[in-house]
Amino acid sequence: MERQVTSTTFTAPVEGGLLAGGQWRSDAPGLPVLAVHGISATHRNWDLVADGLGSHRVIAPDLRGRGRSNALPGPYGLERHADDVAAMLDGLGVDRVYVLGHSMGAFVSVRFAERHPDRVMGLALVDGGLPVPNPAGVPEEELPALLLGPALERLSMTFPDRAAYVDFWRRHPALGPYWNAWIEAYVQYDLDGEEPTLRSSAVAAAVAENAMQLDGSSGYLEALEALPGPVDFFRAPRGLQDEAPLYPEALVAEWAERMPRLAVHDIPDVNHYTIVMTEPGAGSVIPVIRARIEAAETQEGAS
Repeated sequence: MERQVTSTTFTAPVEGGLLAGGQWRSDAPGLPVLAVHGISATHRNWDLVADGLGSHRVIAPDLRGRGRSNALPGPYGLERHADDVAAMLDGLGVDRVYVLGHSMGAFVSVRFAERHPDRVMGLALVDGGLPVPNPAGVPEEELPALLLGPALERLSMTFPDRAAYVDFWRRHPALGPYWNAWIEAYVQYDLDGEEPTLRSSAVAAAVAENAMQLDGSSGYLEALEALPGPVDFFRAPRGLQDEAPLYPEALVAEWAERMPRLAVHDIPDVNHYTIVMTEPGAGSVIPVIRARIEAAETQEGAS
């Protein structure tokens, strides 16, 4: 039976204003988990994973330009997200964390590890973080729509009521067939504004800016290859439309050879969203993460 996990919200000062987010079990001892969401998501992306991590404290921001952080000004680059996260941890009085990033949040996590290495006690990349080559012949301005599909389309839409927004997501090929209480809560939280002109909380300019930064350019490739190991990579066999994967097996195999510290985990029968937002997906990812956290805690205790 599904149960709805609850989190407490917070704000923390960052450049330009307050960054919002949520945390679970804020008084739990041990190494906290920093969970960073994807390109047009919010911290509610992590409800199910946070629930499954049991006794661990989990801290998840709404990145700049998303959720309750959508009033923060741009630019919205990966490095700025990484520094926002560091400032957020300062505001919460948290020193070191185990870092978990999904989709674009995995890219932010790599930049966070690059810029704040002493704060990172381990890193996991969930169907993200490895450079995504831009398709040949596609104009730069068309890349966001090609990569994100309905997830980007909704940012230019308004909805007369909450039910209409839920109906929009229920038609999404990668979420509708797998609908559950966690997906519903995620969708409800994403709404902003008042009826009859409700809209997604994600800022289109922020999403578009970050969509252009996933190809490994601007020093990202070097930051990824410099990560200390082990780095876990969880691959979904289906992608953002529940069809072709974001990361084909051959591409991931190339990265595993290039980065011996990369531990690849193929999660069966999930897509880019359901790898963290359904019980089969989260249930496959969580045991690996929990074991890594326990190992990191042991290492920290021995040092």
